[in-house]
Amino acid sequence: MLSFPSTSVYQSSKCFFSYGRLPHIDPKQPPSKGRPWTTLQSLDFVHKASLWVDLIVPHECLPAVQDKVGAVKQAPEFKRVIMTLAQLLEPEFFKEYIKIGDILMLSEGRIGEDNVFTLRDGKLRLFLDRETYERAGLVGQPHGAKGKRSLKPRWVVEFDLKADSMWHGKKGFERLVYASKNVLNAPVTWLFCNLAKTPDPDPLEAHFPTKYTSKPGVQQSVDVALPPFDPHDGILNQSREDTEIFCTELYEWLSLVRLQSPRVETGDSIDPYLSCYRVPGEGEGAHPHAKVCVVSWTGFFSSKLAREILIDAMVAVPSKSWLSVSFSTFPSSKGLSGDCAECTFFRPPKSDGEYMLWEVKSHE
Repeated sequence: MLSFPSTSVYQSSKCFFSYGRLPHIDPKQPPSKGRPWTTLQSLDFVHKASLWVDLIVPHECLPAVQDKVGAVKQAPEFKRVIMTLAQLLEPEFFKEYIKIGDILMLSEGRIGEDNVFTLRDGKLRLFLDRETYERAGLVGQPHGAKGKRSLKPRWVVEFDLKADSMWHGKKGFERLVYASKNVLNAPVTWLFCNLAKTPDPDPLEAHFPTKYTSKPGVQQSVDVALPPFDPHDGILNQSREDTEIFCTELYEWLSLVRLQSPRVETGDSIDPYLSCYRVPGEGEGAHPHAKVCVVSWTGFFSSKLAREILIDAMVAVPSKSWLSVSFSTFPSSKGLSGDCAECTFFRPPKSDGEYMLWEVKSHE
């Protein structure tokens, strides 16, 4: 793995690059160990500008993607609902959705500025300011970067709600219930995603949720100038400095395609005074122009869906063709230093299971 460190004295975001080879992938037995799968599992709440899933494929591969990628055929769903923290702990909702089920929930606000609540894998995390933390009477840990002036101290409190000790009548659980009713009692807007079967009757319906369906947006037939793709020339046979340049230029090109930038389009003639960007290898005659398609999902999803999209895309797109899949999480959805904020997977053309992976880790 290569890292591209910053010389800044502050904790800025870092990009880590990995190059490797994947074994045979069986869609019926999805892999979970090793990269890129562990990277996808580290994503907590996936969205756009906060999941943003972008799938970039050659134009001729779009029909196969539309036929075989599950998230294209059946658009994922999520909901928005206004609830108090105490309503999550009510017996019916708590039993059906947290103890038995599997849900993702993220409250409004920005970690580091507001009081934010998250729920994933049965783990409830409360990101609180100092005043609220002291009034709640809960036991937590200091949170956030240390040593920065003008920043108020923050605290994070965590409960494993699937634990045997988390039931009504238990001392630790009743302390959380008391805090949620007397201190953390303001109604907040949540994003809600159910990863399991919906119970009948549905306890969520009592709170009148708003349902959203993330239909994929397709940008078709974009003429672009292709950069060098061959990792053997760009990585294996070069010095570290040349490798970093190759990886950075390719990642920049993929990002511009995702942003629908005209700088990568064929025949772009922007004044160099306004933009000095040039596609790597353009004008050398080594790499032709081509048509690409971008399929994008925006919503509130899980890392499980991200893994399914990647596996389906790799099975649908022939190995002779290249593809790229990018995933972005909500800003500060965890708020911990080193969280993976974005990852981009790239499979070179005519590769024998080779892949390239960029991980952007944020430092809040």
